[in-house]
Amino acid sequence: MSVDLFISYDYDNDKRYKNLLVAWDSNDLFDFEFYDHSVDVSVNSTDAAYIKRVIKERIGNCSHFLCLIGEETWKSEWVTWEIEKAVEMGRSIVAVKIDNSYMSPTAIYGIGASWAKSFTLASIKIAVDAA
Repeated sequence: MSVDLFISYDYDNDKRYKNLLVAWDSNDLFDFEFYDHSVDVSVNSTDAAYIKRVIKERIGNCSHFLCLIGEETWKSEWVTWEIEKAVEMGRSIVAVKIDNSYMSPTAIYGIGASWAKSFTLASIKIAVDAA
């Protein structure tokens, strides 16, 4: 499997999980390949318009949008905005909760997202393939 993937996540709380996806991608023992289009910086900036342009362009350059749902993700206005842009741009949407007890952003519901059953390589691969 090789896909162009934008990973949406709560930078301040869930960066290690995004980095785990990148590690799976770089390990030849795993059959998981993607080109990461994520914005790898915290988006708390005074230049929100610029950041939105960059994020929108990166979402536009990918085939799939993966939303990592951590404990605080449901509160993130940026993640909600990214989900809305991905839907608007017709991207295949994949969602995975890092822990099943975490709340999801309301924007991820009702948009035809493919859900990974758990934060495991196998589950995420199945959800990406189904998207």
